[in-house]
Amino acid sequence: MKKGFTLIELLVVISIIGVLASLVLVNFNAARERTRDVARKSDLDQVKKALRMYYNDNNLYPETGTGNLINACGNPATTLFSWGDEFVCSGMTYIKILPEDPTEGQAYSYQQAASGQDFCLWATLENQSDGDIVKSQGRCSTCTVGAGDYVVCAD
Repeated sequence: MKKGFTLIELLVVISIIGVLASLVLVNFNAARERTRDVARKSDLDQVKKALRMYYNDNNLYPETGTGNLINACGNPATTLFSWGDEFVCSGMTYIKILPEDPTEGQAYSYQQAASGQDFCLWATLENQSDGDIVKSQGRCSTCTVGAGDYVVCAD
């Protein structure tokens, strides 16, 4: 009589390991999505602060440029800032780098209110059930955005 595992026992153990590995992988992907969403919220908060500094210097927020980009510097505005660019006007640095969305192929969006006294800045979150989406849209009720968009506006 030889001692060892039977084929059935080995298959059961391999099956259990496979199920556990798939559960870990699903949770890992969800954690990565949440991490990217936290980065998006933080990025929008940093851009909001830069826009507020611009407002303090110019008494209005930057205009909306082509593709919902920031158009600033001068009256009328002459410089279109893309995500990933440095936001500098007349030697004043408002933010070193306008952050880019953590997911390649996506971008943040910006829109100045008609009065120039408000703005909407938004990003689509991967976790559509994030409670901050509804809160942000309630705070920025004048902004027209998609259902899964997290919004930042002037306070």
